[in-house]
Amino acid sequence: MSVRTYNPSVRVGNWNEDIQLEEDTLKDFLHRRENGQLMSQKRSKLSQTIFKKIDLSISRDGCVHYGDIINLRCPAAKDRTQYFAHLEPRDDCQLNAYPEIDKILESHKLEEPCYVSGSKDCSSNLRSSFVIKGDCESMKGQPLRYGQKFYICTLGEEGGDLYMASDRATIQKSAPRSRHQQVKFVSQPSFLTEWQVLHFNPQVRMEYEGVPVPANAIVIINHRYTNQNLSVEENFITRTSFGTREYEISCNTYFDSHRAEKDVNHWMIMMGVPGDTVYPVLPEPAPQANPSA
Repeated sequence: MSVRTYNPSVRVGNWNEDIQLEEDTLKDFLHRRENGQLMSQKRSKLSQTIFKKIDLSISRDGCVHYGDIINLRCPAAKDRTQYFAHLEPRDDCQLNAYPEIDKILESHKLEEPCYVSGSKDCSSNLRSSFVIKGDCESMKGQPLRYGQKFYICTLGEEGGDLYMASDRATIQKSAPRSRHQQVKFVSQPSFLTEWQVLHFNPQVRMEYEGVPVPANAIVIINHRYTNQNLSVEENFITRTSFGTREYEISCNTYFDSHRAEKDVNHWMIMMGVPGDTVYPVLPEPAPQANPSA
């Protein structure tokens, strides 16, 4: 029967090496904790930035304008019949940006490569809020019109100021599951980042060109270069870097038997409206009496 004659307090041979290794590990842990480099601290900072609440712009005239902060929401499927046991009818979903988790844990902001998904969480936060931009700053405040070019961008410095883009699907680049045109965010504007709003009814689409786009109404968001519409792939679920299961987003036009776009191509540009529970209408001040009367 063997008896241990040495222990770590003796500090002889390999026992001393084990003690030094434990001390170095503890020193490294304390150093990383002081500098905020622990994974738990990074995730806490991530939740404070990416998932913090963002207030949408208020539409005073009921229209969308350049420079407005908006959400892009796809209404739920009208047909609520569950045809398969494992496939639920599509619910309301909102366009969201999600980056590679390694990049955002290091920089705490959205950077390339940044992808797009449709989340059932319809709350307004940094990854689901976007700004409408034009070619120049002078367009800020002007109404966005049907058929007019615009850019969909992430917010400010924390959002990375990225532009939503798409390109024709090839073998090397396409949506991972549906194999349609991939939608993602890039850092520089180009002809691939140009979009336009079309009326959801194709029979009156030409008549509505040049008319201001209403807020919180169903529209079609069309990619100008490929002439494909932004769509929700309801049959394909993707797992994001945050661990959530969300709908895949692509650029693909789905037609019904009447050659009209299906509801997966229908989007609503969500904004705050005066008078609702979030942005109530302030009462007008009571007229003051004229002291000279």
